[in-house]
Amino acid sequence: MIDSEQHPYVEWIAREARRPVAIDPDARARLMAAVRAEPRPRRRPGWQRMFEPRAFNVSPLGSALLAAGLVGIGVLAGAFAFDRDGRQAGQPPAAVASRLPVSDSLTKFVFIAPQAGSVALVGDFNGWDATKNPLRRSGDSGLWTVQLPLSAGRHVYAFVVDGAWNRDPAAPVAPEDAFGHANSVRIIARGVAL
Repeated sequence: MIDSEQHPYVEWIAREARRPVAIDPDARARLMAAVRAEPRPRRRPGWQRMFEPRAFNVSPLGSALLAAGLVGIGVLAGAFAFDRDGRQAGQPPAAVASRLPVSDSLTKFVFIAPQAGSVALVGDFNGWDATKNPLRRSGDSGLWTVQLPLSAGRHVYAFVVDGAWNRDPAAPVAPEDAFGHANSVRIIARGVAL
């Protein structure tokens, strides 16, 4: 139905769209011959068709259920996962203290303090406990030493000299800790202290 108040171009387009299209019978025959001449697509075996990409239409509710299922699988898989220390994920570190790696290197720490009465080594390897690793004075030289077995990695430490916190002047400085202390860093690389 053409409204007489429509623009003339719209009326012309509507008339052209309703006009029957005449197809040349020879053109139709040539087209059909070309289609028949094309080889039929080969069907692949059933097991190969299983791996062909397919498009799926999923409703929003279906998407939410699928996502919840995948999260559930991840949670279940995480319950049986193990971390890089060989303990089950979620297991507290205290439960595996006996399985910690044996030290890679015997590392010597040296501090020069001729007037000191006591020197102790504190660090991330001993829980920052000044009673665990006291240094011994070597004669009257003021040279204090201790040797510790340390595993490979980065270790932050300091010396406690007569109760005062001191960094190692012969080692790189670590970023300041939360307590305002300057600490030092020692890196152990497979049995070699750097």
